[in-house]
Parts: sequence; structure tokens; C-alpha cells
Amino acid sequence: MSSIMTNTAALTALQSLNATSKSLQDTQARISTGYRVSQASDNAAYWSIATTMRSDNQAMSTVSDALGLGASKVDTAYTGMNSSIDTLNQIKTKLVASYGQTDADKEKTQTEIAALQKQLKSYADGATFSGTNMLSVSTASGTAADVKIVSAFNRDASGASSISTIDVNVESIKLYDSGAAPTAKGILDADRLGSTGAVTGTAAAPTAGAASTAADTYSVATLKVYDSATGKGFSDSQIADQMKVVDADMNKESTRLQALQVQQQLGVQALSIANSSTQSIMSLFRG
Repeated sequence: MSSIMTNTAALTALQSLNATSKSLQDTQARISTGYRVSQASDNAAYWSIATTMRSDNQAMSTVSDALGLGASKVDTAYTGMNSSIDTLNQIKTKLVASYGQTDADKEKTQTEIAALQKQLKSYADGATFSGTNMLSVSTASGTAADVKIVSAFNRDASGASSISTIDVNVESIKLYDSGAAPTAKGILDADRLGSTGAVTGTAAAPTAGAASTAADTYSVATLKVYDSATGKGFSDSQIADQMKVVDADMNKESTRLQALQVQQQLGVQALSIANSSTQSIMSLFRG
């Protein structure tokens, strides 16, 4: 029925055009963003969930990068530790060879040992990655700070988020500590009792050419078989004591570093699984 006041056909056509335009806008938005729910007006509840999940996914991507960086730091320390162990074995060989040598021969052996000791320090100083060195530190007082490696991003049921870290105990693996007053020196520059190899805070350097005493202390970084200042070699019993010091705790610490590497690998795998799960859920919000 026609009317001079209302054009029903035109109104119907306009409504149809508006609906088509709205559908076109929705489709274009989904194509451009890749999401079926791209703004709150689409579906407030779903939009809130999707936005949180997208944010968490970005955070976990950053955690993955942090894990890679942390793994590189540990790998660098592990390489330096392994190189040090090889050098320590060479020093031990030199010490064994010096047992029973004349002072003239011990002087030559000492020159070789001193060169190897420099290598040890070089390995420790060079074990730096991204400004972090776990083997050669300088602790002004107290203990060396742990190296914290971001390992996970978490969100609990209440919506609260948190970061988990893997803490590497640098104090227990440091080889050198050049600080003014650390609680304890490193594995290689600490004073150790020649009788047991135990670390002690009271240094008592042995006297070249004299019999060793129970209180004598030695440091892997500075031990000698010959003293150029006095022109005297150390007694065979002192050399045997130094051999104990060389054993130190390197194998134990190397094993600990390997354990940390395994922990990091597991962390990366867990993160990968978490990311895959998140991606699967987010696909529900895509067109």
C-alpha cells in the first residue's frame, strides 16, 4: 500500500543497506585484525578474555627470549669451568712431575705452572656474557649476588600475575673473588689447609725449603713448587699438599652447572607447551 507520508520500500531498502554495511564492516575488521572479537563492542566478556590472553602470550614470548639469554650465560660459565678443569689437570701433572726434582728443575716447572695459573684467571675473566660473569667476581662485602634468570610467566585463578626465576648461586661456583672483603674467596683463590684442602680464613704461607706444618695454607691461584725470591724449592711433602688443593671442588661445581642447564632446558620445554596451549585457546577468538 502506497503512502505520501512514508516510503515503505525505501525504508526497507535503507534497513537492508545498513545491515549489509554493518556486516561488511564486521567482516573487514575480522580480516584486518584476524580476530572475530577485536573490540569490546563485539562481545565484552570475550574481548576481555582475549585481550588478557594476547597480553600473556606476549609476556611468555619475552620469557622465552629471557630463557635463551640465561642459557647462554650458563653455557658461557660452563665452558669456562670446563677449560679451568682441563688446565687444573695440567697443573696437577706438573706437580706430580716435580715430586723429587732438584731445585733447578723445580724452577723450570714453576715457570710452566705460573703460565697455567694465568690461563686459569684468563678463562674466568673471559667467561662473561651480556655483562654477567659467574666465575670471576668482585664482592665488596658479604656474598656474591645470585644471577636470576626469568623462567616463567604465571597467572593464577584470581587473575594475579607473577614471574618465576631460576636463581644461580654464584657464591658457590665462583672461581675468583677480587673484592676487598668477601665472606669467602673463590674456589681457586681461596686459602686452603694443605693437610685437608679445607678452605680457611687464616692464611699461613709455607716457607720455601722448610718442612711443612699443619697450619700451612695454599691457594690454587698462587701455589708454587719453587720460590724465585729465595731460590729454594718447596719440600716434597708440601708439593703433595698442593696436589690436594688442586683437586678443589671443580668436579662438584661442574656437575652443578650441568644440572642447571638441564633445568633450563626443561623450563624452555614447559614454556613451549604453555605457549602452544595458549595459541590453541586464542584460536577460538579468531574468525
